[in-house]
Amino acid sequence: MLTSKIKALIKLVEKSDVDELEVSSWGSKVRIRKRISNNGNNNNRGPQVIQTVPDRVIEVASNQAAEIKAEIPAARKDNYLEIKSPMVGTFYRAPAPDAKPYVEVGERVARGQTICIIEAMKIMNEIESEYDGRVVEVPANNAQPVQFGQPLVIIEPV
Repeated sequence: MLTSKIKALIKLVEKSDVDELEVSSWGSKVRIRKRISNNGNNNNRGPQVIQTVPDRVIEVASNQAAEIKAEIPAARKDNYLEIKSPMVGTFYRAPAPDAKPYVEVGERVARGQTICIIEAMKIMNEIESEYDGRVVEVPANNAQPVQFGQPLVIIEPV
């Protein structure tokens, strides 16, 4: 998640009566929590930001949200490849609700192997891997809508 978006979320929490806000986006999760002083007085509370990226947690505490100088690491390595949705539709990880998913995180996939289905206009479209590699992440949620160009599966080339 971009630092500018995190700053905007912090300002939102500071100006509201909300004590905690959690937002998930593209595999990263940010939790913003107002810090309460030891004496229980809420007048001295400042934001506390926790961003979770796969295999990493970053904590940033600040009295002024605009002064966040923490560098947020990239959620994915540069060499990872994304298989993106070629259409708008509903994403399915398996051929049937009770069936095993086409791919799981950590599995190897081959070019041309079916990795998911996208239902569009009552037609089930099998989506094939464009690459050989290992599945690192499946950011799309099962049985949820996906947009054109949205990442479905992240692959590390082998």
